Amino acid sequence: MWVSVALETDAAHADALSDALLAAGAISVSVEDALAGTDLETPQFGEPDATGVGPTTPLWNESRVVALFDPTENLIGRIAAAAAAAGIDDLPEIELEDVAEQDWVRLTQSQFDPIRVNERLWIVPSWHVAPDPKAISLVLDPGLAFGTGSHPTTFLCLQWLTETLRGGEKVLDYGCGSGILGIAAAKLGAASVLGVDIDDNALIAARDNAVSNQVTLALRHSKQALDERFDIVIANILTNPLCVLAPLLAGRVAEGGRIVLSGVLVAQAELVIAAYAPLVALRVGAEHDGWVRLEGGPFGRPDNNVADHPC
Repeated sequence: MWVSVALETDAAHADALSDALLAAGAISVSVEDALAGTDLETPQFGEPDATGVGPTTPLWNESRVVALFDPTENLIGRIAAAAAAAGIDDLPEIELEDVAEQDWVRLTQSQFDPIRVNERLWIVPSWHVAPDPKAISLVLDPGLAFGTGSHPTTFLCLQWLTETLRGGEKVLDYGCGSGILGIAAAKLGAASVLGVDIDDNALIAARDNAVSNQVTLALRHSKQALDERFDIVIANILTNPLCVLAPLLAGRVAEGGRIVLSGVLVAQAELVIAAYAPLVALRVGAEHDGWVRLEGGPFGRPDNNVADHPC
C-alpha cells in the first residue's frame, strides 16, 4: 500500500516543493496543471496551443504537486515541513489517497494497444500479438524519444508512406525521433534510409527500434554534414525548425523526388508554405485532428518547383 499526497501551489514554488517532498522521503513527485481538463488548461514544455503559440511560463501558475509516499507516521508533519522548506508560509489543503500495490509494468502496458494506420500497416507494442498477420507490423514501445504513432502528425506521415512508396527509394527521415518513419519506409521497401536527429537519446532509441524490427537504418547526428540527395525527404518536427531548415531540407531532394513535412498546425500551414515557396511549391495533402501534412514535388516539374532545382 502507498499513499498519494496532492497539494496545490503556484509556479514560483512548484519546483522547490517537489525537491522538498523528495527530501522528506517521497518515492516520486510529479507536477501537473491544476486546471487540466478545463478551458483554462495551459500547454507547456514547447507544446503549441490551438493558435500555434507556445507557452511563456516555465510551469503552471496553478500547479498540482503529487507525491507518492510509503505509509509512515506523522506524514502530515513531513509535508508541512517540506512546504515550509519550499518557502510556502500557508500550508495548502492536502489530499491523501491510498494507492493499492499493483503490477505497474502490466498497468503501463495496458495503456498502449496496437494502432492501425491502414490495411497495410500496424504499430504493435512488443507485448502484443500482431492483430493482422498479413499487414506490416512496426514493433515499437513507448520510450524517451518522440514517435509511437499515436500523435496525429506521425499518423499522417505513416499514411503517406504506405500510399506513396513503391520500393527502391532512398529516404531521409529528418528529426527521426524513435525512428518510426524510417523503419516504416524500410519495411515498405525503401532501398536505404537515413535518420537524422539533434538528440542523442533519439538516435539510441532509433537504433534499438531498427534492430527490433530487423531493418537497416543509417543514423546521423544533425551536427554532421548532410550532402546526399534523396528520393524522399520526410520531416515530422515543428513549424519553427521546419521554416529555418527550408534550404537544407529542400536542397536534399533529388531530381524527381518528393518532400513531406508535418508537425504543423492548420493555422501554421501558410507560414511553412511561404517559407518554402522560393524553393518548392508545397500543398496541404491531408489534415488530422487540427494538424496538416504538407507535400511538395516531384522535383524538376515546372508546376512543382519555383527554381529548376533548389540548392
